Amino acid sequence: ALNQTDFNCDHVGENPVILTVTDVNGNESTATATVTVEDNESPHPEAFDLDVYLDDQGMASITALQVNAYSWDNCAVDTIWLDQYDFDCDHIGLNQIEITVLDVNGNQASAPTDITVHDTVSPEALAADFTLELDENGTGTITPADIDAGSNDACGILSLALSQTEFNCLHVGENPVILTVTDENGNESTATATVTVEDNIAPTIDA
Repeated sequence: ALNQTDFNCDHVGENPVILTVTDVNGNESTATATVTVEDNESPHPEAFDLDVYLDDQGMASITALQVNAYSWDNCAVDTIWLDQYDFDCDHIGLNQIEITVLDVNGNQASAPTDITVHDTVSPEALAADFTLELDENGTGTITPADIDAGSNDACGILSLALSQTEFNCLHVGENPVILTVTDENGNESTATATVTVEDNIAPTIDA
């Protein structure tokens, strides 16, 4: 007979077990053996796919807690970590990372998970007023660079566009012009500037 036959996670390591031998006449003696219990079962990592949104600095961070989806182990989980926590504009779109689970007995296992990074922050549109002098033909043209006053976006600006670029004598005076700024990920914002059109060319007299 043995003084112990059942073992669990609490017994990982060396355990003294007593063997008792009884003969047919009731005589008995004992001997002690060491039963070494091992946990060689890897943990079972399970992860959520996650959508991550960049802030106005173009940065985002996640934690293992956000990704962990009830990872488990036959004994107990010790530590869970990710192979990537920080994301920026270079990571927009689908990113596959790994979650790793370490159990209390040194076994570990990893599993992939998908992190989708989004940029939903609109650029900062900045516009400055501009004065345009008509030429001898009574016309004038402006470009977005004439109106832009340092528009910016954490992930980069794709394009600048104006609601009006061409002017003539009918526009002499103040004209509201809208600057539209579009970033690399399709977000856009607008700012309004005043374009003051002047006609400073004296008339020509034919006598």
